[in-house]
Amino acid sequence: MAVELGIDLGTSNTLIYMKGKGIILDEPSVIAISETSGDILAIGLGARDMLGRTPGGIRAIRPIREGVIANFDMTVAILKDFIKKSVKGMVFKPRVVICVPSCVTEVEKRAVKEAAMSAGAKEVYLIEEAMAAAVGAGLDVDKPVGSMIINIGGGTTEIAVISLGGIVTAKSLKVAGNEFDSAIIQYIKKKYNVMIGDISAEDVKIKIGSACPLKEETSMDVRGRDLISGLPKTITVSSVEIREALAESIEQVVDAVKATLEQTPPELAADVIDNGIVLAGGGATLKGLGKVINKFTGIPVYIAESPRECVVAGAGKTLEELKTLRTILLRENSR
Repeated sequence: MAVELGIDLGTSNTLIYMKGKGIILDEPSVIAISETSGDILAIGLGARDMLGRTPGGIRAIRPIREGVIANFDMTVAILKDFIKKSVKGMVFKPRVVICVPSCVTEVEKRAVKEAAMSAGAKEVYLIEEAMAAAVGAGLDVDKPVGSMIINIGGGTTEIAVISLGGIVTAKSLKVAGNEFDSAIIQYIKKKYNVMIGDISAEDVKIKIGSACPLKEETSMDVRGRDLISGLPKTITVSSVEIREALAESIEQVVDAVKATLEQTPPELAADVIDNGIVLAGGGATLKGLGKVINKFTGIPVYIAESPRECVVAGAGKTLEELKTLRTILLRENSR
């Protein structure tokens, strides 16, 4: 029996869905290599633990940046490892559906396909992340009704209005989860003269980050390196400060949503007003983000069930022999 996999090849994490089994893998898109020998030391969870903690001869990197392949060989190595873990010794090469941002070029699409083929895939199909997220969120993408999806991943934010199985209007913004983390790092560096790492910034974002005022503002301790003395230092940051750090990035996302709505045909815009906007992706869980988008658009905003898994779930559903979704795949790959 043919093995079929849906892959969300993300900047931060890679998720894999196997037909008939659901999501079977969820690991960071990180690889650690020896700079002297070139040997691969760790991939996924083990490599993520090395980020910011490696000695001079070891490098832990994310080979996928802003949703596209930045290091081809390292991406192939990650895909090989993850596909091998997924199929667990099965003799058949898998048929693969991979999600890509809508902004990718033909060259970047070709690189994704070649990476998957080099990693052991038999056939490779591409589907846009926004479409996959909409399918995974349970939207009726094949009906003549406008549906709006905002998928905030690690590297990109994908905004799209979908009708009759196709994307009518869309925007891809290189402001997403990783950019939120960078904004927190730069804010703390500027205000406190303390440098913190990516993992610490992500932890702060998840625990006390918000897009609008909270009923009860909170704070937490963060450890980093004092840029003046060079010594380790612990500071306390508040949710108000982190909201200030994120404000510019949030504004860019809201502006992109408004611009997408302005380009949407009137009938479909009316559908979006009736049906609301659906938030997906890991960034959808940022506290108060839906409220901010609602404030500036006047449209109800809903968070999808299991938002972080929507993209890979949508890719997986295209494997479940649904004719309309097969049509979407064929359309995307004929472009």
